[in-house]
Amino acid sequence: MTSSIRAVFFDLYDTLVGFDPPREVVQARAMEPFGFVVDKIGIDAGYAMADALMAEQTAQAPLSDLSPEAQSSFFERYEQLILRGAGHEVDLHEAGEVWKAVRRQEYGFALYKDVIPALNALQSGGYVVGVITNMSQLGQDVAERMGFRDSVDFTLSSMDVGASKPDPQMFRAALEQAGVEAAAAVHVGDQIETDVEGARGAGINPILIDRHSAATDYDTCPRITTLDELPPVIDAFG
Repeated sequence: MTSSIRAVFFDLYDTLVGFDPPREVVQARAMEPFGFVVDKIGIDAGYAMADALMAEQTAQAPLSDLSPEAQSSFFERYEQLILRGAGHEVDLHEAGEVWKAVRRQEYGFALYKDVIPALNALQSGGYVVGVITNMSQLGQDVAERMGFRDSVDFTLSSMDVGASKPDPQMFRAALEQAGVEAAAAVHVGDQIETDVEGARGAGINPILIDRHSAATDYDTCPRITTLDELPPVIDAFG
């Protein structure tokens, strides 16, 4: 351990886990009956806009707090943005129908291949390793189901804390669990508002992970595309 960092926190979705099969495959299968032809570049562009909408919504209120009708309306807009990025302009009704088709697809979530080696290396290096997720499930259950429980020191969810990123309460809870000051921690996440700005608001050093190269021009904090690139970035914190 050569830097001033003592704890490393991670977001979950699109940081440690992703769609299985990949999201572009799931979306393509759902869109095909509607006559929409898409590719990975377009789907990535669409998800960049849709996930920004998700972050905006989460900053106001978690999706779990919304009524079923409000959740349905949200995902109509969410899917509309994915389609827009993929080059297809549709109204909200049709976007909602595509979203229903997405939900009917068989898919799950799986750890990216670089995750377990990276987490284990950090623990072996003496860092406290934690996961902070906005999922409305107990953190320990999430870690068990996703298969990384033995590679982290703790997992905190919105259900555990009673708040959602970017609320500083989420990050303060992680600091308390890790037993470190904010300046001695980094948070790695894929969302600028909830992860980067949220961590920065709590005094934690943010690192953006951009697995889909959606923010190539972002330079207000260190940016990586895989967890293999993480060790030298942590070492650079003096």
